[in-house]
Amino acid sequence: MLQGDIPDEGRAVAVTPETGPIDLSRLIDALLPRDGDEWVSVRDVMARIGTTSFAPAILIPALVLVSPISAIPGMPTIGALIILLITAQKLLRREHLWLPDILMRRRVGAERMRQAHAFLRKPAAWIDRHSRGRLRLLTIKPMRVTATLAIFLTALTWPFLELIPMFTSVSAFAVALLAIGLLTRDGLFMAAGYAVMGGIVAFFGALWQGLV
Repeated sequence: MLQGDIPDEGRAVAVTPETGPIDLSRLIDALLPRDGDEWVSVRDVMARIGTTSFAPAILIPALVLVSPISAIPGMPTIGALIILLITAQKLLRREHLWLPDILMRRRVGAERMRQAHAFLRKPAAWIDRHSRGRLRLLTIKPMRVTATLAIFLTALTWPFLELIPMFTSVSAFAVALLAIGLLTRDGLFMAAGYAVMGGIVAFFGALWQGLV
């Protein structure tokens, strides 16, 4: 069982990708600043998620990059580094994730984090209502490794392409869909994530060929 401590009246939310569903609405509460805090650091968020919660640790930065925070210069690169390190450790089958102090100290203003949380709240609630075990073939162990590798390769492009308008947000949306599928064992979300990634590849292929 994966467990993260989310700041909701002191209660912990249990994240169980084996059985699902997750309470994504409470999971994103990890983004909220504490009363009186002016900043929210990566260390703050990771402390609330837990060091054994790989899929939530991938999902949270992906969701942040779907939000307007992705427009902050350098944020896609920071998000990419976090996701790359987490997915690499997951692929290496580490039991506890680790991030270097230079990333753990990165922080975002409290008001921006509140805005990101407000932006993500309704979609999170919709996912909570509609996630269930579908297309289970996409959620078995070999396919989970494939999804993690796809997330790694997608995040690898962000530092190089973050200046392209909307690229990071769209590809982070694909990563978020895959991470949600990993958490809930809902293959439909994973299929949607692959479809978005396929659309991105097709677009850049057409651009390369001069078709758009």
